[in-house]
Amino acid sequence: MKVYKPDQGRMTRMASFWSLVLLLLFGCTFLYDTLSNYVAALKTPFGGLSIPIVSIPLTGAFLIAFVIFAGGTAWLFAWMQRPKVADFLIEVEGELRKVTWPSGQEVVNASIVVVITVTVLMGFLAGSDYVINILVDRLIFGWA
Repeated sequence: MKVYKPDQGRMTRMASFWSLVLLLLFGCTFLYDTLSNYVAALKTPFGGLSIPIVSIPLTGAFLIAFVIFAGGTAWLFAWMQRPKVADFLIEVEGELRKVTWPSGQEVVNASIVVVITVTVLMGFLAGSDYVINILVDRLIFGWA
């Protein structure tokens, strides 16, 4: 299969592809577990065979999940080579190169401001809740 513009947007394309493959792997392992637990016919290994190094029994559930994973990976690779998708990812990488990333000190300073702001807001809301609770209790149960 021919790779569309192979030298452009490599990092973004690789990150997108492998993220989607990991998501597909998660889905296929979930499918394998579900088929193994709920379909008794797919639980038994074919002739007691297993995959040599990893010792996974060759069951119907495994074969179904593997075929879906292999087909899904091939489809993802082909889909990522479509000009519209590849051009979008190439443009994304180009835009990310224009971003001005903050320095470590700027991140620390911004984090401190956020923590202080959240703490002050939390105190204000807790105090307001306490005062409103007292007022509502006195209105409902009378002034004591």
